[in-house]
Amino acid sequence: MTYDIAEPYGPLVTTTFRLITWNVWGRYGPWEHREAAIRATLERHDPDVVGLVEAWDEQGARLGLPYHVFDGDSEVNGARSGLAVLSRWPIGAHESRKLTGEQDTGGRVLYARIDGPRGVIQVYVVALTWRLEHSGERQQQVREVAAFIAETQRRRHPTVLCGDFNADPDSDELRMLTGKSVPAVPGLVFYDAWTAAGNGQGGGHTWAGANPWAAPALWPDRRIDHVLSAWPRRGGAGHPVRCEVIGHEPVGGVVASDHYGVLADLRY
Repeated sequence: MTYDIAEPYGPLVTTTFRLITWNVWGRYGPWEHREAAIRATLERHDPDVVGLVEAWDEQGARLGLPYHVFDGDSEVNGARSGLAVLSRWPIGAHESRKLTGEQDTGGRVLYARIDGPRGVIQVYVVALTWRLEHSGERQQQVREVAAFIAETQRRRHPTVLCGDFNADPDSDELRMLTGKSVPAVPGLVFYDAWTAAGNGQGGGHTWAGANPWAAPALWPDRRIDHVLSAWPRRGGAGHPVRCEVIGHEPVGGVVASDHYGVLADLRY
């Protein structure tokens, strides 16, 4: 087949699916009120797939989407905390890996194969070590995540990597994933949904001093939660066409989490 410069992916698909990733902060603070705010925010934005970080066990069943998987091994206020994927469509397979790191700051990745109505969507939710000084550790975790993706993905289907990277887009960790340095795995490169299709509001910051739960940490405003999509598939499948930050407005007087979430619409 000859290369068509006008349609390098063939005719572009015009339909999309909506993904939200969100660190929902475990069972800290007034977590029952926060959970109600999380659910209300998700219902408002009507996602097809959700990737949660610091979710808690059995939370997925209460957040309004019919299919969900969870993996976690830390305990927060009487419940396991970890990663979760929620989906409008069946989850045909899932697998998780613990990443290299110290016990109190270690990372994890959860893979879910979504059997959607127009084909498979491969979603990987990640939490990387959080301390500011641990960029080297996060880089090793990114290599492990990339190797896991290369091992489990099928390149014909959209592949999305999302979650809390605890790293800004100009960090060495993110540069390894977005083609700005030597990739963690040869040929595995992602588009940053915010860079490709962000609405520009608030700079995309997901950790912000304006958030009362985040303010006590005295960190600068940062964009550390990301939706990354692998090089577009046939028809441009997986390519981001819209991205925005959500969860910054109080619901019932409560801000839902110490992180804001990220919403992306991707061709599908």
